[in-house]
Amino acid sequence: MSIDMLPEEVLLAIFDCLADGPPYAEKRAIESWQSLVHVCRQWRRVVFGSPRRLNLRLVCTSRTPARDTLDVWPAFPLVILGNVFDTSGVNNIIAVLERSDRVCQIDLDFVPSSQLEKVSVAMQEPFPELTSLKLRSGDENDATVLVLPDSFLGGPAPRLRELWLSRIPLPGLPKLILSATHLVDLSLSDIPHSGFFSPEAMVAALSTLTSLEIFQLRFQSPQSRPHRASRRPPPLTRSVLPVLSQLIFEGVSEYLDDLAARIDTPRLERLYIDFFNQIVFDTPQLVQFICRAQMLKILEKARLTCSVDAARVMLSQQAPSYSPFIYVEVPCRELDWQISSLEQVFTLCLPPFSTLEDLYIDEDPDPDRKPDWQQDNIENSLWLELLNPFTTVKNLYISEEFVRRIVPALQELVGGRTTGLLPALQNVFLEGLQPSGSVQEGIGHFTAMRRATGHPVAVSRWDRDS
Repeated sequence: MSIDMLPEEVLLAIFDCLADGPPYAEKRAIESWQSLVHVCRQWRRVVFGSPRRLNLRLVCTSRTPARDTLDVWPAFPLVILGNVFDTSGVNNIIAVLERSDRVCQIDLDFVPSSQLEKVSVAMQEPFPELTSLKLRSGDENDATVLVLPDSFLGGPAPRLRELWLSRIPLPGLPKLILSATHLVDLSLSDIPHSGFFSPEAMVAALSTLTSLEIFQLRFQSPQSRPHRASRRPPPLTRSVLPVLSQLIFEGVSEYLDDLAARIDTPRLERLYIDFFNQIVFDTPQLVQFICRAQMLKILEKARLTCSVDAARVMLSQQAPSYSPFIYVEVPCRELDWQISSLEQVFTLCLPPFSTLEDLYIDEDPDPDRKPDWQQDNIENSLWLELLNPFTTVKNLYISEEFVRRIVPALQELVGGRTTGLLPALQNVFLEGLQPSGSVQEGIGHFTAMRRATGHPVAVSRWDRDS
């Protein structure tokens, strides 16, 4: 039997596999169905007869002469992809936007503000079929910031599931969110201060998004912070985001603390935090917020990493990377400041974790990010303060860069202090451990003191590459 003799239902099943590409693939993948309709009349009839099943879409870029080519095809949903750099390109995009009742996806990246303004004017009509909107304005060297008008999108967006705005202030965002109650992924990144929203206003907008799974909020500078005089006590009731699984934040700790005081996320699995450089991180509401997130209570492994420009904390489970975790980054260069920041994160920003068993202290393995610290005068007390919160850790892993810094601090412990620090410790793994030398002598003193107090610790060599 030749393929021409196959029943149409069988052909449709085959075409379904061929045409079912990723929802946000490139133009060639999305329009792969077009090669099928050029084979024969039967195939064309089968394909055009099932546009929804085959997810038939037309892709338009800034190089697509839409006014001349779109009418060649049936009225399939339209996808807008790519960059817009010149007047002819923006005119092509506007020609597609004029068919707002068919546009289902818009993904425009690095659009200069001068061109984005023209695009925004064309987007003041309703887009009832729009499911994904991603706009990124200009580049880092573009000093102009375009503020989108309140009339942006021109009305409700009932099918919108993804909304990504980067470097684009939108004063009418709360109104837009209220009309897009089926949002699953909301990303507001690189927000200039002209687009600042108070935590109260942000939570009020989020409170209607019962389907929201991913929320990203990244400010551009520390200038975007709640005014001290306007900060209010935590509310008696909080807004619940019932299915939120990922929360990503970049900004000052005061903003995150005010935000955390006003929301509950019972199914939160991943929490990413990039703090701006601060001297003190005092976030009591964030601590309570994490305690209310059930999945974040079962973290087992902590990794403290220092790099050339930041200190990082990673809390995770022993299971694969898809399991719940918390990530916190603090930008700073000096090693003593990094160690102090890490200590503050654990004592002021995170609750005690009774399930933590493994602690890793190392430097960034990336050669381009590996620091070249010259200072060796960090007081031992600072290292001991860093280790103090880890009362349940059984296994301590220290990279070679930090072995010669931390072991002398452990060597200072005597008497009750020996077991008061890391009381559950059973194993110490040291990278680059030599059979003799000052490190061996120092760790030997520490283990002897532990044995004397009835809390022995085994010492092994750590091969970090394995």
